[in-house]
Order: sequence, then C-alpha cells, then structure tokens
Amino acid sequence: MTLLQSFLSVLLVVDESQPLSLMQAIVIGIVQGMTEFLPISSTAHIKMVPVVFGWGDPGVTFTAVVQLGSIVAIVGYFWSDIWQLLTGVKVAIAEKDWQAPDFRVAVGIVIGTIPIVVLGLLVKFGLRDAYETFARSSLVIAITSIGLAIFLGWAEVVGSRQRGYDKVSQRDGIGMGLAQALALIPGVSRSGSTMTAGLFMGLNRETAARFSLLMGIPAILLSGLAELNELFEPQGTVGMTAAIAGVVASAISSYVAVYWLIRFLKDHTTWIFVFYRIGFGLAILWGILSGRLSNI
Repeated sequence: MTLLQSFLSVLLVVDESQPLSLMQAIVIGIVQGMTEFLPISSTAHIKMVPVVFGWGDPGVTFTAVVQLGSIVAIVGYFWSDIWQLLTGVKVAIAEKDWQAPDFRVAVGIVIGTIPIVVLGLLVKFGLRDAYETFARSSLVIAITSIGLAIFLGWAEVVGSRQRGYDKVSQRDGIGMGLAQALALIPGVSRSGSTMTAGLFMGLNRETAARFSLLMGIPAILLSGLAELNELFEPQGTVGMTAAIAGVVASAISSYVAVYWLIRFLKDHTTWIFVFYRIGFGLAILWGILSGRLSNI
C-alpha cells in the first residue's frame, strides 16, 4: 500500500459494521496492547482505528475481551511484584502490621477497584444502550481525549512528585480508584486518569505508573470476564479464531508497551502523552466537522 493509499484509507470511512477478519482482529489486538497501559486510552483507539479503516465499531464485548491479553502481559511483567505483594500481605496480617508498605498497596488496589466495578455493573445491566450509542461516539472520544490531556498537563505542572512506591497509601487507592472509574468513558484512559490522579497526589511519575498498572489488573480482568460469555453468541461479529488471535496480539504488544513505559517515565515527563492526546482529539474533531469521519 502506497503512502497516498494509506492516507486515503484514513479519510474514507464506511459506517456499516462488518464481521472482523483474522487480520483485523490481530491489528486491533496490537492497537489494544500498545495503548492499554499508555495514558492515551486503548478503548478510544480500538474504537477509532476500525472505524477509520471502514471496519466498523468492534463493539464493547470484543473491546473488553481482547483486554485479557493485556492482563497476561501485565501479570507476566509484574509477577515478582505481585508475588512479593501477596507474601507481604500475608506477613502483615500474621504480624498485624497494618502500616506495612505491601499491605497499604494491596488495600489501596482493593479500594481503588470498587468504584469502577460498581459503575461497570451499572453500565452493563442498566445503561448499556445509552453507553453504546452516546458514550462511545467519536465526538465524546475527541472531547475526553483533549480534556484528560489538559488535566494530565496540569498535574505535571503542580504535582510535587515527592513520594515513591514505599509511600503509597490507602488514600492514593481511593483517589486513583475514583479516577479509574472515569475510564468507563472512552477517551479518558484508565491509566491516564489514574496516573493523573497519582501525580496530583504527589506520587512521582514511575510510582504513579507502577501503582496504576497494578491497580488495573483486577479492573481489566473483571471487565474482560464479564463480557466473555457474550463473545461467541450467534449474533456476534467475532469468531473464536479471530478472538484468540486478537488476545495473543494484545498480550505481546502490551508487554512491549509496559516495558517501555516504566523505563521511559524514570527519566522523562508525561508531556509527550499530553500533546499526543490533544492531537488525537483534534484530528477526530476535524474529521467529524469536515464530514470525513462519522460520529458513530
């Protein structure tokens, strides 16, 4: 495909939803993995990329299930941290040391998971239609992408970044947990909202990212499992082979993304993500206003 053809494929959009092919599922899996743990919203990207290329919206179900690949990657990457956390919690409970760092982190993760689970269940069983038709629209994604970019940039400016991983508390879990719940709106970004909250609360960049990633494990896992039973229903648009391929692609690309992000934030700011989000949102708005992109 030539550069011109690639450019035209971005401008020409087909609204009709089509069953995802094996290659399309792999591409979406790669996009999911590369964006899940970066503060740029994986949901927005795996919604917009298929729409831009005329594949249609893959839907909430496939979006959630393909995230299971990201879970495999994040658990694999943080396995030693997770094992240490579990061991530390066991020791803290045995010794009744409620201020132990591992215990505080574990409690923070549990507390931080509650808001997104409650709101997620509300969306799934009470507001599913409204969510599908409004919250996942291209316009909402554009607005939230730019909005979160502004808050992330603000956090970079005012955040003290004085606290490391050993200083994470239950208060951080509450604050980042409430922020995480906002990620149910496509374009917000689960990692973006939690990292932003962490920076506002004084965590350094690497700690905010690490705690955000660990907090995401139960949230992403529960989201994927909640939709798994609907993926292979007769009316579904994704077959088992394509779904498995998407999950595998997501796992590989997620691991690469996490490896890069943790190392990047040791010595760099998050401004690159701020500028990317603004550009991404403006590009969508331009597409909608120019008629080249449907607000679906």
